[in-house]
Amino acid sequence: MKYLFAFIFLIFTQCFIAQNTSTKIDEYIITVSKDGSADFKTIQEAINASPAFPYKRVTILIKNGFYKEKVKIPNCNPMLSLVGESSDKTIISFDDNFKKINLGRNSTFYTPTLSVEADEILIKNLTIENTSGEVGQAIALSITATKVKVENCKILGFQDTLYAAGNGKQYFKNCFISGGTDFIFGNATAFFENCEILNKTNSFTTAASTSENAEFGFVFSNCKILAENGIDKVFLGRPWRIFAKTVYLNCDLGKQILSEGWNNWNKPDAEKASFYAEYNNKGAGSKIDKRANWSHQLTKIEAEKYTLKNVLGDIKLTNSKQWYENF
Repeated sequence: MKYLFAFIFLIFTQCFIAQNTSTKIDEYIITVSKDGSADFKTIQEAINASPAFPYKRVTILIKNGFYKEKVKIPNCNPMLSLVGESSDKTIISFDDNFKKINLGRNSTFYTPTLSVEADEILIKNLTIENTSGEVGQAIALSITATKVKVENCKILGFQDTLYAAGNGKQYFKNCFISGGTDFIFGNATAFFENCEILNKTNSFTTAASTSENAEFGFVFSNCKILAENGIDKVFLGRPWRIFAKTVYLNCDLGKQILSEGWNNWNKPDAEKASFYAEYNNKGAGSKIDKRANWSHQLTKIEAEKYTLKNVLGDIKLTNSKQWYENF
């Protein structure tokens, strides 16, 4: 009789385990949908359910929908991919801004719609927007981590749209980024490839704060610098901090770009300490005869070092894939 009870108990235990296993969320592939048909209804819930410091990449698949929420990927969630169903219809949106936050002089950094604080992150096929409008600083996407790849995304805002910071390496590929004043800013080493950058006001496109010892700051390669109708007085950049570095190579610069190209932000020291340069650009805004005399026009040999691998890669690697090729 005892063997019969043992056998029944074993069968019951196996069925219980099988039942719970079949309904358990795969912690490495998590789904999100507004209609309740996925593992979670909100993106933040999915991130919160992800394993901390995982052994392999965690992928969060997000169905089309309008997700009005502030989202944060904390530093305990590296190796995470946030992948939307489509960049046009998978939208993360919020409307925090400096005045609304009202936490003092650093309120800007509490405004992001999406904050990335963990390393080795992929953000793909999403619209990330801050809808505050023309009310001051209001970040859509903040990245304060390294080895972060943002691909096929729309990053929309006004002032301070994209905060690329943290002394890390960041790669923006095939993205659309819009804003007004200083809407791409920060101290990261960031490579923008095949991106469209839209000026929404007569102001400044970038405001780098590159660290003094960093070899590279913001690099724009094969990008289009566009403008809304009526916008005709735009600078390529100005130095948030005096060691700012920003380079445009093989880009199409619209007619809104002013002939001087660069502004020193009333910081004479920046004219010596910063590095603003261009190479082989085209378009109505690419004429260099009246460029600020403290900016640089690269030679072909000088421009050759501004490759994706040189800027973002690990120089110790030879035949192995670079980090941005692995996800």
